[in-house]
Amino acid sequence: MTTSPLDNPAWASLTGPHAGFAEKHGQVLRYPVDVAPFLAIPDEFGEDGWRDVAALAGPGAVVAFSGPPRTPPPGWEVVERLPGVQLVDDGVVGAEDDEVVRLTAADVPEMLDLVKRTQPGPFLPRVVELGTYLGVRRGGELIAMAGERLHPPGWTEISAVCTDPAFRGQGLATRLMRAVVAGIRARGEKPLLHTVASNTGAIRLYESMGFRLRYRLYFSAVRVPDA
Repeated sequence: MTTSPLDNPAWASLTGPHAGFAEKHGQVLRYPVDVAPFLAIPDEFGEDGWRDVAALAGPGAVVAFSGPPRTPPPGWEVVERLPGVQLVDDGVVGAEDDEVVRLTAADVPEMLDLVKRTQPGPFLPRVVELGTYLGVRRGGELIAMAGERLHPPGWTEISAVCTDPAFRGQGLATRLMRAVVAGIRARGEKPLLHTVASNTGAIRLYESMGFRLRYRLYFSAVRVPDA
């Protein structure tokens, strides 16, 4: 049995605080495809579950999920499987920041452009609806941002932490994350985050801020058969 919402955070989000976003077929949930790319799979998941995935996503679709590695049925293609880590609050200090601004749907084109230049991970046009996104502007241009994504009960995931290459080394990522943490703490919640295990520089930064490794997982993407 799952003993913590962090064991299956996408499922805990879509059956909890983000239930209003959930699209469902049988056992399987997902976010709308323009909000977040994640599929939410229950802990007990078998052949019927894969049929639900196929029905929800459609022929030829690529679906993404995290957690332990799962072997799809014959005819499905494993597109990607990357080792990852989940880090959780272990004394992270939040701090408001006068230079940080709240980003809204009107800022999405700039946010998408920044993501394209920095590649922090999946970022879709409506993801700003999932939580607070904060940014730093210089000369009117968005040069760094961080925000909130998954929302298992009692926790909020920090995501899309990125800085324009021309402005790195100035501590903007740390400042933005602390500002996001301050908002999470104000709601009485705790921050967590996920990243690929190979992102060792970012992991060192997160651990220096007061995050600790909770568990190792895999980020997987599989393709539904065309027929």
